[in-house]
Amino acid sequence: MTGGRNPFDMGDVRRLERHLARAIPRARQDTRAVMLRGAVNVKKGWQANARSSAPVHAPAYPNSIGFDLLMFGPDQLLAIIGPDKGKTQGALGNILEYGSVKNPPHWDGHRALYDELPALEAQLALITARGLAWGV
Repeated sequence: MTGGRNPFDMGDVRRLERHLARAIPRARQDTRAVMLRGAVNVKKGWQANARSSAPVHAPAYPNSIGFDLLMFGPDQLLAIIGPDKGKTQGALGNILEYGSVKNPPHWDGHRALYDELPALEAQLALITARGLAWGV
């Protein structure tokens, strides 16, 4: 360095620390809400797709579709969405979704997920941007 002032300012570091102390809990809360909304939307979309494409011999199948939102610590969420094999006609889920030798796949869940992904990604990007915006 050529005798100039050190550009490193601990005040900036402390301001960033305070910002993150506020931003991280809010980001966690907002992410959980977004993931919950996304799981509900995928479930409803899957049910709607199944109602329009399920064979007439599987009228109860759409009602077997549900979801669980699992948390692994404060920063990891997992949404499990699909038919519950314990419910009426829920065990048909694999055959209806992926098909079999005699039945073509319906891809009801896949279509519902792909329909929801752009909105989910956009909301998560907003949470990230808000968390990173400090000192502005």
